[in-house]
Amino acid sequence: MSLFTRTNRELSIRIDEFFDTIEIGVLIFKEGIKAYVNGDDSAFQNHLAKIDDLEGKADKLQRSIENDMIVHSILPQQRSELIKLLWQLDEIIDTSKQSLNEFYIEMPHIPSSMSHEFISLAEVSGNAAEELIPAARAFFREPHLVREKLIKVYFFERETDKAAFQMKKKVFHELNDLSLAEKAHIRYITHHIESISDSAQAAADMLASMAIRQML
Repeated sequence: MSLFTRTNRELSIRIDEFFDTIEIGVLIFKEGIKAYVNGDDSAFQNHLAKIDDLEGKADKLQRSIENDMIVHSILPQQRSELIKLLWQLDEIIDTSKQSLNEFYIEMPHIPSSMSHEFISLAEVSGNAAEELIPAARAFFREPHLVREKLIKVYFFERETDKAAFQMKKKVFHELNDLSLAEKAHIRYITHHIESISDSAQAAADMLASMAIRQML
């Protein structure tokens, strides 16, 4: 059963727009990492500007949605949890933007032998966030479908952890031509990419709990 009625249809549209913005932001993040690793500075700068705009848009939508829920007393019983969920979802695009900014500011050297691993890590970490969005949409319309839609989020989060572990192992055990500072820098940048899937997992845990209570 949908949480929305005809009277709060406008709010439903804005929530969908909020989800769209996060989803596009994650796609831009993945393309931005790919552009950086491939040495395409023009494309990287373009993706950096896009994700900055999207993050600002997501923040405005989040504040607008929260304000309407409070001012118009919409969904009062679930409001506190919904606001926390929106905050956690917004954290995904915030983290995506922060990750690209870390690449822009620190300009890490990515060994050619690790180019594929970095692109793949960004892909799988972003996938965890992308798979979260259908589950979030389902919560507002068909909460009984949330649990099955979250399976892929947890799958990609685990795959991200595995991929990041193998990358760090390769850096410290195999790439002996790198200095310790370079190895530590790669580990740090890798952690930022991982954090996208961590944010998605945190939101997934919240969604799963909320969906169960919604069906009781």
